[in-house]
Amino acid sequence: MINTTYDVRVWRVLTNKNKGGNTYTARWVTAEKSWRETFTTRALAESFRAELLTAIRQGKAFDLATGRPAEYAGQRGQSVTWWALMCEYVDHRWDDAAPNTRRSIADALATATLSLVASGAGKPSKPDIRRAVSKWAAHKPRRTAGEMPTDIARAVAWLEKNTVPVAALADEAVILGTLKGISRTLTGKTASGTTIARKRAVFYNVLDYAVSPAKLLSNNPLISVKWKRPKIAEEISPRRVVNPQQAEALLTAVGKTMDQLTAFFAAMYYAALRPAEAVGLTLDEIDLPAPGNGDEWGWFLLGDSAPAVGADWTGNGQRRESRELKHRARKAVRPVPIPPPLVAILRSHIAKHGVSPDGHLFVGERGGPLSESVYGRVWQKARTAALGEAEAASPLAERPYDLRHACVSTWLNAGVPATQVAEWAGHSVNVLLRVYAKCIVGQDATARKLISAALKASHSAD
Repeated sequence: MINTTYDVRVWRVLTNKNKGGNTYTARWVTAEKSWRETFTTRALAESFRAELLTAIRQGKAFDLATGRPAEYAGQRGQSVTWWALMCEYVDHRWDDAAPNTRRSIADALATATLSLVASGAGKPSKPDIRRAVSKWAAHKPRRTAGEMPTDIARAVAWLEKNTVPVAALADEAVILGTLKGISRTLTGKTASGTTIARKRAVFYNVLDYAVSPAKLLSNNPLISVKWKRPKIAEEISPRRVVNPQQAEALLTAVGKTMDQLTAFFAAMYYAALRPAEAVGLTLDEIDLPAPGNGDEWGWFLLGDSAPAVGADWTGNGQRRESRELKHRARKAVRPVPIPPPLVAILRSHIAKHGVSPDGHLFVGERGGPLSESVYGRVWQKARTAALGEAEAASPLAERPYDLRHACVSTWLNAGVPATQVAEWAGHSVNVLLRVYAKCIVGQDATARKLISAALKASHSAD
């Protein structure tokens, strides 16, 4: 069966005018089948078109399945560097990625690049390489605008010429060296399993992009490489989870330190809100019952989250940017019940402190968004005041996020079905049970009773 052709025609590069900036499409035809490849810059598109024309002039056959010359991927992979691939991948992901994702990609690429550079004269230091990647290669708006910070100019110039060609990534030794690199911190210590997994995932996605649509590699080399992945401890330790008496003492201590944040922390403990969800909480997301006998429940109707990422990664130039809820579509709403104690705390907060002009319940010291540094300081003071010396030195409620863990654990231990808890907490059932498995108490006693009953029945039968 014939799977190649010499019947190839190449058209001019097409300019696509988009709101986020122009893109450029190379177009060609092989045996009456049309092909298109879109690039973020005209230079890349014209370079691609020139390679097609060169292959035609050299009399090379084109693959009918891919539309490209034979061994095209390997040849192009020799001429494109890891640095160029990084920039192209970032441009591909930036517009649709959340700020946290952008920052995570930059961090992973900066670490991987340390293992993918040549050695020799003029090589920048590790911190300079990391800054060059995070401030330039992994930052599409700054790079597109040409606003290069002066402190990274020399490092960028060196890296543009001295990262490995993409074709080198097909070498198992190079892949293993990079995996080893992303498994270490800057000080040389082994990174956490979660950090390694996150960075490996970004590296995998870049290599996948190099296969398609970039057509620089014939396959993703990370799929076949033999590497022992580190174990990831996803379960929440029961040592972090406060009981109701400890939680009440902590909220009381918060009230004495900064009363306007009592409801902020209470929303995490009583309703399992994430800190970013509590920061973004607005009055129209709260449905409180009419005052009655004190046993009424209300509802949170959550629709936004405002994680603190940093102005470099948001689209509005602020440290926080309103985003859809985690694992939810942009306009999706997650209902969460408000138990009577939290109803009372929220009523008190609104009566004492009101809301901001735009409806937010919690604001910073100067009226802007509440920062994690502010509520973090308050939380540490509350822990010191409310917990004993030994408890304060332990992981118990070490982070505000641990209040959310305590709430979810309470729901599960109260016998609320996992499907319902998952919906309220914004988890999948699979993640919920995997993360909170060690925090569900009482089930071991029930299991022992069932086993004892089975053994007694077996013994009686004998």
